[in-house]
Amino acid sequence: MATGLETLATQIMNFMLVIAPIIAVILFVLGGVVYGLSFTQPADNRGKWQTVGASMVIGALIIGAIAGIASQIPTISGGFLKG
Repeated sequence: MATGLETLATQIMNFMLVIAPIIAVILFVLGGVVYGLSFTQPADNRGKWQTVGASMVIGALIIGAIAGIASQIPTISGGFLKG
């Protein structure tokens, strides 16, 4: 049973290592576009759209950072478990 669980976890990790950078790039580009287009909106809507755009860019940075360190997470966490 543990072997199947480890295989499943490895497959999920490999899938996330492939898809996470793609998601980060898409969010970064869309966030920039939304933020730029927010300046075409009336003043009462501008802040909402700027917040959405900035949040997308910040989310892209966080996802990119997690994807960048994802391959090292098992090694680091294994060191914590050993004591």
